[in-house]
Amino acid sequence: MLGKQRTMEAFEKMYEMFPEAHGELQHKNPYELLIAVILSAQATDVSVNKATPALFEAFPTPEALAKAPLEEIIPKIKTIGLYRNKAKNIKACAQQLLDQFGGQVPQTREELVSLPGVGRKTANVVLGDAFGVPAIAVDTHVERVTKRLRICKLDASVQEVEQTLMKKVPEDLWVKTHHTLIFFGRYHCTARSPRCEVCPLLDMCQDGKMRMKNPANKHLK
Repeated sequence: MLGKQRTMEAFEKMYEMFPEAHGELQHKNPYELLIAVILSAQATDVSVNKATPALFEAFPTPEALAKAPLEEIIPKIKTIGLYRNKAKNIKACAQQLLDQFGGQVPQTREELVSLPGVGRKTANVVLGDAFGVPAIAVDTHVERVTKRLRICKLDASVQEVEQTLMKKVPEDLWVKTHHTLIFFGRYHCTARSPRCEVCPLLDMCQDGKMRMKNPANKHLK
């Protein structure tokens, strides 16, 4: 695996490639971000961003969402995968915000993961993007890129990937690194057609070197 120094060299190159990396879920406040991240599970940010304007116009507060019947929520998010289950989760989440947190989005991981539909990844996104709390959310892009570069072990679990990154990256760079890894994985080191031939990290990427030696591997995950 790459050590701390080589890992940070890799990230410095990614920072240069994507200096404006940021969360792409559209939101105006922590409540909207929380709901958007719940909806983004197994869905693209693009699909969520198409649905949430109408959702938040109809239900601009946790109170409004909690009171809304499911039959009014579902049509607003029907274009998003798993919409029935997600409708139940965001309604229940809004109700719990009212019941336990005074209608405010909590600012600790422990409290966030107690909400319906919220796992560690969702909690970390909200902590970092809504409240500026250092956190690294591991999604499919973060996991794929870190394993391809051997920053993490190939058989590492999602939580092990997060822990490895937390050890190798300075805390004040956690949020920036999270977003940069997502941009790098979403727009450059993609799942099926990574741009190895023009990648500035090729010299330190075992996965990329193997792909370049054998073009048949180009489209493998």
